[in-house]
Amino acid sequence: MAKEKSKFLSHHTEMKKVWQFVAIFIVTAIVWNLPTSVFGIDGLTIVQQRIIAIFVFAMLAWLTECVPAWATSLVIMAGMCVTVSQNSFGFFKYDGVGKLLDSKEIMASFADPIIMLFLAGFILAIAASKSGLDTLLARLLLKPFGHKSENVLLGFLLITGLFSMFISNTATAALMLTFLTPVFAALPATGKGRIALTLSIPIAANLGGMGTPIGTPPNLIALKYLNDPAGLNMNIDFMHWMMFMTPLVIILLVISWRIILRFFPFTQKTIHLKIEGEIHKGWRMWVVIATFIITILLWIIPKSITGIDTNTVAMIPMGIFALTGVITSKDLQKINWSVIWMVAGGFAIGLGMNASGLADAAIESIPFGNWSPIIILIISGAICYFLSNFISNTATAALLVPILSVVCRGMGDKLSVIGGTSTVLIGIAIAASTAMCLPISTPPNAIAYSTGLVHHDDMLKVGLTCGIASLVLGYLLLFFIGEFHLLG
Repeated sequence: MAKEKSKFLSHHTEMKKVWQFVAIFIVTAIVWNLPTSVFGIDGLTIVQQRIIAIFVFAMLAWLTECVPAWATSLVIMAGMCVTVSQNSFGFFKYDGVGKLLDSKEIMASFADPIIMLFLAGFILAIAASKSGLDTLLARLLLKPFGHKSENVLLGFLLITGLFSMFISNTATAALMLTFLTPVFAALPATGKGRIALTLSIPIAANLGGMGTPIGTPPNLIALKYLNDPAGLNMNIDFMHWMMFMTPLVIILLVISWRIILRFFPFTQKTIHLKIEGEIHKGWRMWVVIATFIITILLWIIPKSITGIDTNTVAMIPMGIFALTGVITSKDLQKINWSVIWMVAGGFAIGLGMNASGLADAAIESIPFGNWSPIIILIISGAICYFLSNFISNTATAALLVPILSVVCRGMGDKLSVIGGTSTVLIGIAIAASTAMCLPISTPPNAIAYSTGLVHHDDMLKVGLTCGIASLVLGYLLLFFIGEFHLLG
């Protein structure tokens, strides 16, 4: 009976996805074939209309997840190559169609320098795990927090946050929950300490990602548009980002510590940690340690001194680990390629908007300059926060950042009231990272929920309280940075 019910539900879910896809296809086809005058953008070309239709497809597909998010990104890039590029099918290239894109540039979205930066984060994480460096660091870093239960909780928050600045938050959450397993055995089954420790991991992993450009994909998406030479060209490097965001993360983690303790106080006053895990000895461990140190130093030392930029530095650990055999071809299979494809799909949409002239046409036709900067900031942050609780924060950022970059360009100097375009775009990255109310909100949340130690309402009250507090403080920091022009 249970098996038949499960089979029925699975079939129902599949059929629901099929009908969602059919509906999305019909809506996309309608947008594709509407008269250009309907859009209210003066001089809108056929190519630009196709870009709008592809964007509509991406938005609906990412929202409904009727197809995997990474598959949507592949469809975006494939669709753009065959319909709006110079190498598209002949019947898409008739006279008067508008400016066609370079297919090489569309394909290059997957090899964008920002993608290389993100790839380096995955490579460093794999190397740390293989060598046991992550276990060694956890032992060393948690030792100063002693045995007092409240201090151990703070230790897990800070160390998890630190790890997720350089390692994917999913991998960090899985690693730190593994370290907690022996701790749970020593805690009373009826107490709230287990819940507190379990929830500390996803909270810290989600917030910690804000601390560096490679911490989470939304950071990289925002950075891509902020540093675009043809756009804002703000030259925000690794050190610039960390200078402001890392102190914010530390403050948010301490606040989260008090919030978690408020909801789930410990009944047992002491905890004795015993972190298990193999630490590999030998020359490869030293290669990993040295490479980590060199890479991080080169990321935080200004380019004016080293002459090498953040994205290029990302190639160094990949080259060293490949040459020395620290990373093998089998290890490359562990990289979360689906996330990388999602980021690339977002870049492709942005390329389409800018290279086709759609962004400029929208700026000229829509009176963005008459909009209130405060309203734009509040609405964009609220939409991102809401969506990121239900769909991938990467997909949310990939949808919103290209649109907001166009809106911000159209508003010009009016944005100085809220600190400039950087406040809006980095705000999206912050809003995406602070959305953690539900088990489905982020992979770390799902991992923590899968332990069976936390319930929906536990995650909701802690995630909502920590998330809103983090969102407000994050936006206040951005406003302060912008008001004093601390990012240039």
